[in-house]
Amino acid sequence: MPALRQGAIHLFRVAGIDVFLHWSWFVIAVYEIGARQGRYSNYAWSVLEYLAIFVIVLLHEFGHAFACRSVGGTANRIMLWPLGGVAYVDPPQRPGAQLWSLAAGPLVNVALLPILGGAYFAASASGWEQLHPDLYQFLFFVFIYIDLGLLIFNMLPIYPLDGGQILRSLLWFFVGKARSLQAATILGFVGAAGLVGLVVLVPSMHSTWTLVVVGFIVMNCWGGLQHARRLIKIEKLPRREGFECPQCHTKPPIGSFWRCSSCNSAFDTFACQAACPFCGTAFNTTVCLDCGRSSPIAAWAKPNQGVINGVEVIPPGSTTYGR
Repeated sequence: MPALRQGAIHLFRVAGIDVFLHWSWFVIAVYEIGARQGRYSNYAWSVLEYLAIFVIVLLHEFGHAFACRSVGGTANRIMLWPLGGVAYVDPPQRPGAQLWSLAAGPLVNVALLPILGGAYFAASASGWEQLHPDLYQFLFFVFIYIDLGLLIFNMLPIYPLDGGQILRSLLWFFVGKARSLQAATILGFVGAAGLVGLVVLVPSMHSTWTLVVVGFIVMNCWGGLQHARRLIKIEKLPRREGFECPQCHTKPPIGSFWRCSSCNSAFDTFACQAACPFCGTAFNTTVCLDCGRSSPIAAWAKPNQGVINGVEVIPPGSTTYGR
């Protein structure tokens, strides 16, 4: 039986990537399939259409995951839920790596267009609209409304949609990590306001789902904006010479910005060799405040430069630090 983890059902595992389906997907599926009944003469076609959404969204998320891995990142989980899918990816903290990891998802939809479009136009040329109306209608909606529609919507430059995150990655090349996130989230708020305007002005946009999407966008933009502000503050801090993060190659800030998990005291991990000066707890790894990744403190030291309080930190490969 599938395992239930944090409200999600584990479906299967492909190439080391676990695919989960959130329980709420079934609730929304009942509503959505019922809403499609008038579209087909047979109830089974409504089920098939909703399953097509499942497959296309899943392929989209696999695109993100495999692209992330191709640039040296980590991707081992995909969650499908009523608003689409989420690929839990952790690409290297470089704008190019981030850009490719994000763009690969929509590129899957682009690759599907000639396949689905070819099937639809072939059906149209063969007169299936009269001969096989249900199949013809199915191909039309999968091609136009599911694949093309999701592609267009997802590419809107509204954070956290793929289009908004791709825009952020492009801005990263010019204004840096923090400022690009700040700009993308501000534009996301503008986009959310625009969607609210459409709901008010266009009767066909009056739906609960549109408001749910707007709420999702606003929540993510607010969280992203707060994170951008923290990153901007971190960027302005004085930096410690002789050390840099092995992942993003930024120098660590000077100050008590790390917190001991045992006594909850703040301390400067680079001033005390990754051991809390208050309770003596030693830590195997040190978190980079810029990229959020953890590495052994020895891996941070540049050869012949990593000196703290007059004590040389031995370069990677010579020693490790642990509890």
